[in-house]
Amino acid sequence: MHRVNISRRGLFRAALAALGAYGVSRPGTARTAPMEIKLPDNILADRVDFDTRGTEGWTTVDGQWVVEDMPGAPVGKRVLVQRATRNQFNVIVAPTGPFTDVDVSVKFDPLSGREDASGGIVFRFNDGKYYVVRANALEGNFRLYYYDRGRRELASASVKAPALAQWHTIRVVALGDHIQGWLDGALLLAHRDSRFKSGRVGLWTKADSITAFDDLTIRGVTGSHP
Repeated sequence: MHRVNISRRGLFRAALAALGAYGVSRPGTARTAPMEIKLPDNILADRVDFDTRGTEGWTTVDGQWVVEDMPGAPVGKRVLVQRATRNQFNVIVAPTGPFTDVDVSVKFDPLSGREDASGGIVFRFNDGKYYVVRANALEGNFRLYYYDRGRRELASASVKAPALAQWHTIRVVALGDHIQGWLDGALLLAHRDSRFKSGRVGLWTKADSITAFDDLTIRGVTGSHP
């Protein structure tokens, strides 16, 4: 009888040990979550709300970009809206820069689109080449691409599609070859790519997306290609 009791205790301890070992071996959130990269705190921010400044000095690559009054704008009363519906991609580039490292955020509202309803941040734009982080209200993904006479996907995360006709926030941080993308406050993309070193910052939509943008904030380290 005594031997049976010891055997049961042994089995119980073995089971606990197995459960403990399983918990240790499972990849924990803290271990798998990417570490946030940050630019130095002393870099000043350039904030564009389109209420006090329009797009004077900006470069329109493609699209119909207009500053309009919009009820419920995140900041002030006016926003930047992209209204072209027949281009493959629509891009407008801000005059500041070029920047090597950047921390950029913007609020966007995908107003409508049947083929596409997206908004994105372009960075390291130089001679028509660039990176873009974008969200699409018609798809459950959040993606990083590079563009060089064609668009190529670098990284993707599965998400709940951002709602149409609501404001959302995209943020991108690029430090050297390390790129991170955020959607509505969540860090979702972390990727390394070194093909583009420096360039300007801009905004992006695709196809028939009619999208509003507001509260663009750019923190960047000024520099150019070596």
